[in-house]
Amino acid sequence: MENVILVACQLPSQSDDHFESSLQELEALTKTADGQVVAVVTQKRQKIDSATYIGSGKLQELDALEKQLGAGTIIFNGELTPAQQGRLSALLYAKVLDRTQLILDIFAMRARSREGKLQVELAQLQYLLPRLSGMGESMSRLGGGIGTRGPGETKLETDRRYIRNRMKDISNQLKTVVQHRKRYRERRLANNQCQVVLVGYTNAGKSTLFNQLTAARTYAENQLFATLDPLTRKMNLPNGFISLLSDTVGFIQQLPTQLVAAFRSTLEEVSGAQLIVHVLDASDPDLITHEQTVKQLLVELGADDLPMLTLYNKKDLLQTPFIVPKGSLLVSARNLNDRDQILEAVENMLIEQMVPFQTMIPADEGKLLNEIKLNTVLKKQSYNEETQAFEVEGFVFPETPIASKLLKDIGTTDEEL
Repeated sequence: MENVILVACQLPSQSDDHFESSLQELEALTKTADGQVVAVVTQKRQKIDSATYIGSGKLQELDALEKQLGAGTIIFNGELTPAQQGRLSALLYAKVLDRTQLILDIFAMRARSREGKLQVELAQLQYLLPRLSGMGESMSRLGGGIGTRGPGETKLETDRRYIRNRMKDISNQLKTVVQHRKRYRERRLANNQCQVVLVGYTNAGKSTLFNQLTAARTYAENQLFATLDPLTRKMNLPNGFISLLSDTVGFIQQLPTQLVAAFRSTLEEVSGAQLIVHVLDASDPDLITHEQTVKQLLVELGADDLPMLTLYNKKDLLQTPFIVPKGSLLVSARNLNDRDQILEAVENMLIEQMVPFQTMIPADEGKLLNEIKLNTVLKKQSYNEETQAFEVEGFVFPETPIASKLLKDIGTTDEEL
């Protein structure tokens, strides 16, 4: 494991608790990236130093510390400008990274699918492009005028051109992915399929909950960004209704803008859902900030107006009494009783978006009856000997193809919908 020194600067706008929480998060990110924190350097300032992020005195202290501890990497708890990173790299022996680079590195390590790898590479290239630098011969290329004469195009210009071309190529490939996802969503709608999406701060317990609700075996660990590639599995609700449940990448404070842009095609799964299940770690002292971060990112994705069920997870880790807001649940993802409670709450929230139906299905229409069981919330089913038909009643999404069959049978008008 690499020896890492963390550097953080506390501004007047940051409270001590928030600053401490941000540092702990940076330490957890470093551990996730296989780094070992050997020292933490902090400073209180009125504003960030435009040249070196921290003051000259702290910089000298940092220089002595890296030599003393043999640190190979120094990570700053913020985004460094290209100029700051260039100066710090020249002044310090160790590798200089910022929070954004660290998150991008973890994403690169976690990406498994082709789409995930493309998205991470695009984000890394967007971050790298303005940070390419060089002087003298390395900057030269053939041209006219002062400062442009030289031996011809060399490494810097070649790198820049390669990066721009590669970014264009990846963007085109991701556009194809967006079209695929759009067709998948349209097909799900045509097949009466309802989608529920898990969102939440990283390490809130989404993947553990996903495994419990779908009987899947996805990777779930107590670490940041354990899930990167989105997964979708079938979820059986109490009355037999089958919906699709999607697990998404965790959100984080100061999520790099490059990542939000690159992962937009993945996160668009959220905007096409019938219900969002927001998972929060109830035992985290920075719970309110985490909740605000997720809601802000949902606003950016245009998914803030969708129905949402909030789950306060990890109740088994709570040390003090927890007051649950109305309409939310306090659960433990590993508890089977809580699993049933969550499924019931999900079903009830989906029913609120549905319309009721009550109709007769002839006994020889077994295929339609089976379709009703799978694609509607069936509340009652009984067989009438006189009419030799099944009396069924329940709830159905009005925009699905099966709804037109059921609602037409009972004479439901557009006005009633």
